[in-house]
Amino acid sequence: MRVNDNTVLITGGSSGIGLALAKRFLKFDNKVIIVGRDAPKLKK
Repeated sequence: MRVNDNTVLITGGSSGIGLALAKRFLKFDNKVIIVGRDAPKLKK
């Protein structure tokens, strides 16, 4: 499986496991789209 240069959608990306996954995918030069219910956390 290729882990770089992908577009990744993560639900629940404002905290916890979702946030950790988003950060990890960013380290591998992926385009990361996160969604969640807490708008202030998502902006952060």
